[in-house]
Amino acid sequence: MDISALPARERILLTSHDLFYADGIRATGIDRVIAASGVTKVTFYRHFPSKDDLVREFLDHRHTRWMAWFVDALGRRGAHERGDDANALLLLLADVMAEWFADPVFRGCAFINSTAEVGGSVEGALQRAREHKREMVEVIAGLLPAQLPARMALAQAAGLGVDGAIIKAQMGDAAVAREAVDDLRRLLEALVASAGVTSRPST
Repeated sequence: MDISALPARERILLTSHDLFYADGIRATGIDRVIAASGVTKVTFYRHFPSKDDLVREFLDHRHTRWMAWFVDALGRRGAHERGDDANALLLLLADVMAEWFADPVFRGCAFINSTAEVGGSVEGALQRAREHKREMVEVIAGLLPAQLPARMALAQAAGLGVDGAIIKAQMGDAAVAREAVDDLRRLLEALVASAGVTSRPST
């Protein structure tokens, strides 16, 4: 995507998004963001008075971008066409993660990474990370039949499984990423079985 024609604020935000996600927040200095986005220091600080302000905007942008992709990826796999088969619906998560892990720019979860990097040192960062994970779990819960017992608990457990798979995939090569997807698939199947859910629960 050519961002050279975009307004300065958008260029800064999109540039910082790519750099922060690829190389890390701490490793990416403001001067590098300024140079890569093609703006002056005066222009940068007019839009983002501090790096912390930019980090917060990065997390907000990343949240919107990733959640849109996540919902779209589930939809492309027929999330709304699987009836009430809880097992099949949850297993879509493994397919979606496989797609993401295969992306050449995959560097794990930006929110897990930012929590490890900046923790509570950037005001609002932890709250944004928690909100991101909460919304992810809500999307997962939305996959499941409304009448399913312990629906939210099952979604929360599945969300933890997704996060574990993300971390494992980030730790290795393509073969490790495939293992992470296989592990996630087995975990999701076990969660449904342990919840005592039949393939098509009755209403």
